[in-house]
Amino acid sequence: MADSQSQGASLDVAGASLDVAGYIDRQPVGVFQIKLLLTCAAVLLLDGFDTTAIGFVAPSLAKEWGLTKAALGPVFSAGLFGLMIGALTLGPLADRIGRKKIIVFSTLAFGIGTLVTAFVPDVNALLAIRFLTGLGLGGAMPNTIAMTSEFNPQRRRATMVMIMFCGFSLGAALGGLLAAALIPQFGWRSVFVVGGAAPLLLVPILALRLPESVRFLALTGHANARVAELLALINPKAAFAAATQFVVHEPVLAGMPVQHLFREKRTLPTLLLWVVFFMSLLDLYFLTNWLPTVLNDLGASVSTSAVIGSMLQVGGVVGAFALGSVIDRFSFRALALVYFIAVFAVGAIGQLGHSTVFVTMAIFVAGFCMVGGQIAANALAAAFYPTSVRATGVGWALGIGRAGSIIGPLVGGALMTAKWSTGSVFMAAAIAALCAALAAFSLSRLAGMSGGKGAADQPSSFDATLQPATTTGS
Repeated sequence: MADSQSQGASLDVAGASLDVAGYIDRQPVGVFQIKLLLTCAAVLLLDGFDTTAIGFVAPSLAKEWGLTKAALGPVFSAGLFGLMIGALTLGPLADRIGRKKIIVFSTLAFGIGTLVTAFVPDVNALLAIRFLTGLGLGGAMPNTIAMTSEFNPQRRRATMVMIMFCGFSLGAALGGLLAAALIPQFGWRSVFVVGGAAPLLLVPILALRLPESVRFLALTGHANARVAELLALINPKAAFAAATQFVVHEPVLAGMPVQHLFREKRTLPTLLLWVVFFMSLLDLYFLTNWLPTVLNDLGASVSTSAVIGSMLQVGGVVGAFALGSVIDRFSFRALALVYFIAVFAVGAIGQLGHSTVFVTMAIFVAGFCMVGGQIAANALAAAFYPTSVRATGVGWALGIGRAGSIIGPLVGGALMTAKWSTGSVFMAAAIAALCAALAAFSLSRLAGMSGGKGAADQPSSFDATLQPATTTGS
């Protein structure tokens, strides 16, 4: 902290300029960043609850409406299609108008949509409202990731993003536990009443308390006073002269944000990231949506199936905390290893389905690797892209991944309709994890990362491609 104090004092000079990213990188993680992390985690907790709730109520909903397994596939995929569109459109919009506005709007949208879901009369109405709800759900995720990334030092960035993203996994696990408690007493609609009311209560808090991204504000060059206030919250002992100019040493990228994902040697890494996200989310949503139904078919009650299925997300939370510092140090190499382990865990679920203890263990390990791996991929994607297209880069990776999340439940339904055995279905799912592992391994080779140094010690070749030719705002 003494070092931070001296930094602050040295800045109290008229006419000085300050690199915001470099300043943040020199600070310890403090109370302000932790509060911001918890706020973004709260948004994702409710996002995770509302995204996965449909999988936990599916057995009860199918029984009440007389739906077949094949008919459940489109129900699962409608919301995920909305998530894809939301991520693809609201990520680039946030790079234009700011992260905060999109986070508040998205939370309001998915809160209203989830609440309305509780009152739908038939399948067609359910499909429509789940799509609209998905638009809001898809916009919240890339922007909370970008926000958390941009307020934290590079050496702890992946760890902080991964801890924040645990909110999603906790929300998904909470969905299973609440479904197990609420459905027997109040029916499946009660799950959506709870899932819709909570985000609506959070919206005014976000509007009043959530800051705009400090790096986004500095990049615009029109909010020096607000940038100084936010940096002072990061280090309360710092002092900035009134004439200090806050800059971000990155170019302002004009034109359509998406086109910049394929410039400055980003094309191949972007495509490989998309493969990782596509295969990872295909597998993840196959497991999230079908595990309760498969376990129910194998003899577990609806409540027991929901509880066992929630172990996928519990494993993900444990994985995120356990893997954070490892990902900060070894990056995509560690991610590849995690996905390779997932191949065996996912395949094992189909072989152990008649043993409650062993299948629960396999699901936990699968969650540790698949959910933990996806959280790590989110953090690494946010670290890869520059500020002016960060939400776009993360949003499009998630959007492409959402295409996988749509296909996953549909493929699962098709395989089960075709009378594939449970073991064969989960072996097919393991192949998707293998593809994610191979893409992550290719990224580690492409980046040229050494096994003994992390991003904080030795910049990757990815970072080198992001160095601008000119300094913005100086």
